[in-house]
Amino acid sequence: MVKVTYNGTVLAEDANPPVVEGNYYFPPNSVKLDVFSPSSTTSVCPWKGTASYYNASVGGQNVNDIAWYYPHPKSSKAEHIKDHVAFYKNKVSISD
Repeated sequence: MVKVTYNGTVLAEDANPPVVEGNYYFPPNSVKLDVFSPSSTTSVCPWKGTASYYNASVGGQNVNDIAWYYPHPKSSKAEHIKDHVAFYKNKVSISD
């Protein structure tokens, strides 16, 4: 089981999330979406497309751009991670 936590709060947990470029991508149903809010940040990957970002509010702390996802993958190679959430390793704890 791969688990993402922030200050002891579980943000995501899944038995076998896909790994792309060294990052776990968690299916939306394995993510605690109620702590997230949309960010205005975006970035572009040449083959995955435009990433959207999430901010989080956990235990009274706000964390900007803690995670990202691809709502409209650019290529079929990235279709399997559509709407899956990846987390910045320097902002959360990830255990596997």
